[in-house]
Amino acid sequence: MKENLTIAVPAELAGSRADAAVLALCPFSCRRAVAKAFAEGAVSRDGTDRPCAKGERVRAGDALRVSRLYEKDDLRVEPEPDAPLEVVYEDAWLVGVCKPAGQDCHPLDFGERGTLAGTLVARYPEMAGIGEDPLVPALLHRIDGGTSGLVLAARTREAYAAVRAQFEAQTVAKEYLALVEGRVAAPGAVSGYLAHSYRGGEMRMVAAAPGHHGARALKAETYYRPLRAEGRGTLLAVTIRTGVTHQIRSQLASIGHPVAGDVLYGATPNPKWRSGTHALHSWKAEFRHPGSGRMVAIVANAQCAMLNAQCAERYFW
Repeated sequence: MKENLTIAVPAELAGSRADAAVLALCPFSCRRAVAKAFAEGAVSRDGTDRPCAKGERVRAGDALRVSRLYEKDDLRVEPEPDAPLEVVYEDAWLVGVCKPAGQDCHPLDFGERGTLAGTLVARYPEMAGIGEDPLVPALLHRIDGGTSGLVLAARTREAYAAVRAQFEAQTVAKEYLALVEGRVAAPGAVSGYLAHSYRGGEMRMVAAAPGHHGARALKAETYYRPLRAEGRGTLLAVTIRTGVTHQIRSQLASIGHPVAGDVLYGATPNPKWRSGTHALHSWKAEFRHPGSGRMVAIVANAQCAMLNAQCAERYFW
């Protein structure tokens, strides 16, 4: 990170947005870092202490002062060797781990710690350079922070490309276990489009195709079948091939069966429930192995604490 920079705006950048000017004049940085600097009020102009807005137009000769600006090399996951890691599958191509509820898969910003990605790159250093985003190294898919269970990561670039292609083609079968409110008597499916509501980060069902009222809507299909009753709730096996944000949580809530503990989607608040978690567990993924070409099924521990009978009793009574 560089600190206390003063940069002069040349004539060829006159009339540019302030954020575009900083990015052009600081080639050691990147768009994400420049956006962060403006969001934190770290950029001012012409010797004043007033934070400069990213959309302000600059003039030739303006002096932009940047109190702190991250560099491209700062955009990485810090290895965390002391964090626990439950490995359920490992070979020369792939690793499957069981992520605990309450842990994020990867950092969203510079310097963020405590994520699964940090633990993975500490155990498997080769993962650090795999993938398109340095903050999401080697991860083949992601699950919500409040969701527990299986996450797959690649150990080679070839494995990453091969398995990511299967996710994008929606040929990977992903199965979850979900403890939901209410009794579910028969198997069923929920199909439709999901779009961001921009309120609290939740997704909403929309009836129209992508582009409805300007929202970026994505098709999602969720299939479920009841396994057993749990108090006033039901334990479901849920299968998806699409991978839209919050897909299972929002679609089950849309039919009146929110996942237990998921207050974002209307579950009953309960002070006994661990905040930021919910009873959704990524259990199994079935796909074609990038090395052998054979179909494989990788399974995480299904007896997670969030989904057993004791948990249901604690939640529903």
